[in-house]
Amino acid sequence: MLQCSVNFVFLIMGQKHKAYLSLGSNLGNRYLTLQKAVFAIGKKVGKVVRVSSVYENPAMGFEGEDFLNACLMVETELAPTALLHLILNIERNFGRERNDLDGYRSRTLDIDIILYDEVIIKNDELEIPHPKMSDRNFVLKPLADIAPQYYHPILNKDIRNLLQQCKDRSKIVKSKYRLFKHRRDLFSKLQFMAIEGNIGAGKTTLSKMIAQDFNAKLVLERFADNAFLPKFYEDRSRYAFPLEMSFLADRYQQFTDDTSQFDLFKSFMVSDYDIFKSLIFAKITLQKEEFNLYRKVFNFMYKEVKKPDIYLYLYQNTDRLLENIKKRGRGYEQNINGSYLEKINRGYLDFIKSHPDQNSMILDLSDMDFVNDSSDYETILEQLDQQILLSLF
Repeated sequence: MLQCSVNFVFLIMGQKHKAYLSLGSNLGNRYLTLQKAVFAIGKKVGKVVRVSSVYENPAMGFEGEDFLNACLMVETELAPTALLHLILNIERNFGRERNDLDGYRSRTLDIDIILYDEVIIKNDELEIPHPKMSDRNFVLKPLADIAPQYYHPILNKDIRNLLQQCKDRSKIVKSKYRLFKHRRDLFSKLQFMAIEGNIGAGKTTLSKMIAQDFNAKLVLERFADNAFLPKFYEDRSRYAFPLEMSFLADRYQQFTDDTSQFDLFKSFMVSDYDIFKSLIFAKITLQKEEFNLYRKVFNFMYKEVKKPDIYLYLYQNTDRLLENIKKRGRGYEQNINGSYLEKINRGYLDFIKSHPDQNSMILDLSDMDFVNDSSDYETILEQLDQQILLSLF
């Protein structure tokens, strides 16, 4: 077997290389940490091609909480040493600082390079294949999921045989969790996500971004054609009831049409409104008698409509909302005052509190600009990742 030096590997960096990584965590939300790490590896290291099942096993060599462990196969153009430096940086981003003097201890995230093509490297910084892989059940078991016939370049045995011969008999159990290779795979587990918010909160913009990035059917509220809306902003007491009834009829028709028709070429649906907003706005704008009548009609319709898997409410403070409304320049909105927006915010928050069984999340965007700042958009996606994962497991 040819023993490759690091210098030799650098000569073939134009090619794709197969790297097998072992991931482990026994602190905090272990599953969420592993899933975030997979996404980070896919973004920074290379394409995640295979992901093992997730296994649970006791800590080895020290007293600590049980670990969750998994293995990945990644296609990367990085040389082994560059790969090592990058995964160490990912570990640090998850709160892990390696210190050889500390020995074994609990950790938020542990990433090890197990194999890299068929090369053999041994120096002060890196050793491949990992010198302890054949002695660790929690490495070999998930590795056998994704590379059962892969031959160890030194021991000349495949992973299945190494697992059978491993002297480590510590208990290892396949967990209920599943790791997703890509965020789009995770988002595809949804059927329907509703993004709600106050006037000018950014719900339509975010819905469009998510639909484009994750192959979702986009459901947008058609409100600009409502003839009563400009009149309502001029004389609310006169036009409130016809406006709300008109909105309700339009929303119900559109919502049932759009959400009942699945697009076979799309992964899920994302909407910039949920039909319950009709009741929220009606409660603010209508007189008591009008609202009671309106609610009877609404309750009948609401039973028939599709409910979202995730209800995301975008919160913006009143000053920011007024600023956004001014920027988008819709003439009939320019007379909206802050007290009206505050009532809408309270209405949405009351709705969320009164529906504890709904999978709701509130996201404060008051200090964020997800349109112009990609890191803010990534923060939103990470929080959605967590919400989807919690709903799945």
